[in-house]
Amino acid sequence: MTERYCVPNLTGIPETMLWTLHNRAGEAKRTDGILRDSDVVRIYDAIHYDFVRSFGQADSSHAVRAVETDRVLRQWLSAHPDGFVVSLGEGLETQAQRLDNGRLRWLSVDLPEAVAIRERFLPPTERLRHFAGSALDRSWMDAVDASRGVFIIAQGLFMYFEEEEVRRLVVDIAERFPGAELLFDTIPRWFSRKTLTGLNRTPAYRVPPMPWGINLDELAPTLKRWHPRVKHVTRVPFMFPRGLQRIVYNNVNRLPWLKHKTPAIVHVRIAHAPMSSDA
Repeated sequence: MTERYCVPNLTGIPETMLWTLHNRAGEAKRTDGILRDSDVVRIYDAIHYDFVRSFGQADSSHAVRAVETDRVLRQWLSAHPDGFVVSLGEGLETQAQRLDNGRLRWLSVDLPEAVAIRERFLPPTERLRHFAGSALDRSWMDAVDASRGVFIIAQGLFMYFEEEEVRRLVVDIAERFPGAELLFDTIPRWFSRKTLTGLNRTPAYRVPPMPWGINLDELAPTLKRWHPRVKHVTRVPFMFPRGLQRIVYNNVNRLPWLKHKTPAIVHVRIAHAPMSSDA
């Protein structure tokens, strides 16, 4: 049997790359799973780490996010087959491998310690490249070829930033890449406050603080106030395929007085020119 890889001592936000891997692999291994991904299973099985001790039994949350992101990106790639995708804070996500049409360009941006682990399992290629640095380091923008369209993904990232950091990054994206599209996920304000006071996923793992929370009814007005090029803001709730999460979240998402206080996936289209006041 091949010896498994022992990950370095990850803490804080970089360790969440193992949490999302755990949940996606757990879903991909199910016969009734919503995510089909042999690469995530390969990577998961090759890592020596006590996933269950840290994160508990795998759930479908991160697979739901991956599947919805795949859906939106496939639609975009059908119109931009040679487009440039940037995935901020990508960790060990294998989305590029799931969606690769042989023509797209992909830039995976993450901290150096995360990229070092990623490259053990997913070596960069001419089209699928890596940038070792923070998403807040704007120099990744210099590596983007925007001539055939740009789509920027930030799965499980923005909530770990302060609101002003998110605002400035969205503004810079809108200024640098007019006509681009952006997809990220959000948490509500109540959950952000819970993480700031200390939230344990298990007795062995405390969730890193998530300073930026926003309720869904605030989202579109906030983003449009941040920059006049923000055009369409589409919010997609997390819809779970089975179990208690399906019963709780899927029903809450139908209740007007509660649905704005749930996590969601957000798809933003940025206009080529600032929107007029009557748009």
